[in-house]
Amino acid sequence: MPWYENGPVRIHYQEVGSGTPLLILPGGGLNATLSFMTGSAPFNPFEAFGGEYRCIAADLRNANGGLSEGPVEVDRPWDSYADDQLGLMDHLGIQRFLVMGFCIGGPFIWNLLRRAPERVIAAVLAQPSGARPDNPDLFYNNNMTGWGPPLCARRSDVTMEQVESFLTRMYRANPDFVISVSRDVVRGCRTPVLILPDDVPAHPYAVAMESARLAPNAQVSLYPWKDPPDLVPLAVRHIRTFLKANRP
Repeated sequence: MPWYENGPVRIHYQEVGSGTPLLILPGGGLNATLSFMTGSAPFNPFEAFGGEYRCIAADLRNANGGLSEGPVEVDRPWDSYADDQLGLMDHLGIQRFLVMGFCIGGPFIWNLLRRAPERVIAAVLAQPSGARPDNPDLFYNNNMTGWGPPLCARRSDVTMEQVESFLTRMYRANPDFVISVSRDVVRGCRTPVLILPDDVPAHPYAVAMESARLAPNAQVSLYPWKDPPDLVPLAVRHIRTFLKANRP
């Protein structure tokens, strides 16, 4: 099991294949782990792209069911995860890379594009998470029950008070749009982006389409693309074409 360590942070990751680096951000909210690839993912990205790219993915810091651990950085939740993602690339000696994210990977990617636009060659956002005006506390409530209590049960150094502050800063400070960044950031993004919309409570279609309209170099895949299942290979083909067109 390869590890990336940075002070108190310890990230468990996995690599498959060779070639242009492709960072893959699993879905599953704050409990996103490598098991997503073979479990609830619409398709297995390691299997789909490991023959063409150097695919890299990791357990999210402090995800229940994963092996990555680190401090709960109450004042900078989104950036603490970006630190892990960019730090892992530094650890592997990778300066520029492609990125594909599922679910919470969407907001993570927008924050990476804000933090380090010169490092991301192109990005794929599959079923990206976003805010719903009719249910602004969806992510806060889900994680107050499904993430925080199990984390505190196995980590004596983490309290529910810290969890509450962390989630408040993460999901209530900017309970709008893609959550992690503003519309101005998306509007100013010059990186090629491919968006595969979804429309479930955590992955609002309206937000995916608005971000596609705002980002000047964005494309949108077919919708729906997950159901019926025979549409998924078409979506994977679109992703493959997009990545091939943008890789160095």
